[in-house]
Amino acid sequence: MRDTNLALELLLKQFLAQLAEGPRGYAATMEAWRTHCPRLAVWEEATDRGLVTLSPGQGGMREIQVSLSPAGRAWLGMG
Repeated sequence: MRDTNLALELLLKQFLAQLAEGPRGYAATMEAWRTHCPRLAVWEEATDRGLVTLSPGQGGMREIQVSLSPAGRAWLGMG
């Protein structure tokens, strides 16, 4: 179980570091993580902890943007 938690934390860090580069579209975010088996676990963990935010993109809610929340920045040590 401990190895599973460590793997999830490492994947979560990778996921948030990718978002730290700038907001991503929801569809692009899911596509980028589709090959990761624990994708949904990482996504659920990030949203449950409040580490990401979702906001309308230029095309409205059809183009939802995923970005780091202040808690996500703090989790990554970005302030």
